[in-house]
Amino acid sequence: MSALRDAVSGALGRRVGDLRSVAGGDLNDAFAAELQDGGRVFVKTSADAAPGAFTREAEGLAWLAEPGALAVARVLAVADEPPSPRFLALEWIDRGSPRAATDEQLGRGLAALHAAGAPSFGGDHDIVLGPLTLPNAAAAGWPEFYATRRLAPLARIAADRGALPAGALELLDRLVGRLDDLCGPDEPPARLHGDLWTGNVLTDGDGRPWLIDPAPYGGHREVDLAMLSLFGSPGAGLHAAYREATPLADGYEDRVALWQVMPLLAHAALFGGGWGTSAVSAMRRYVG
Repeated sequence: MSALRDAVSGALGRRVGDLRSVAGGDLNDAFAAELQDGGRVFVKTSADAAPGAFTREAEGLAWLAEPGALAVARVLAVADEPPSPRFLALEWIDRGSPRAATDEQLGRGLAALHAAGAPSFGGDHDIVLGPLTLPNAAAAGWPEFYATRRLAPLARIAADRGALPAGALELLDRLVGRLDDLCGPDEPPARLHGDLWTGNVLTDGDGRPWLIDPAPYGGHREVDLAMLSLFGSPGAGLHAAYREATPLADGYEDRVALWQVMPLLAHAALFGGGWGTSAVSAMRRYVG
């Protein structure tokens, strides 16, 4: 703990008086760094994170903040090279409760973030999800990207860890073979948060939504919305505000479970349990 305290102090140029453990998700240790000058900083660290993970997260936060569509946690310092403890230091955000306008702000903001776009389906660097690293090289279209950069790699990892039921890989092959027909109308690459479950939307004391813990890339905009529905229950105001700003293509509701296969496979790869069975159930909606 003292090594982390010293490293954060050196990076910030401000002395850390205390590190207090706080909630920070399933894949990292998180701390409130109480500064001797009275400030407070959020610090996350993990001994199991993939090399470069915190640098990639810092870059991803900056990319999401660029359009000014939604509030995004500001990076204060990052350390990703040994022998220093690896960490990411972010501005502290005082938590509050959602208000009547919070879902609407999030819906409009997501629409604007997605509309800011991306150069391609994919990105410049592999995507890091805790101990997992996923390929992120650009693809010619969304069906190819979804199949080869997300579904297939995640399924292989989950299968290697014994987290998928028998026949899951064959079922996935059948699903991949139908993606050109299932993915809906062609859309340009959207600027995605990439890991947008409700726990990665923080509400501050004014009821304003903030984006945290991203895994961003250029992808299909419906993916962020589908993940919000999988791990949480966003209010009706979110979808209404999103659709008012940028209408969704016909058939969106029929594609929600298709996009949820990806996070379900990721959870199977990371945590095992019943996530593999849930992923298979989602796939069966499209291939029987």
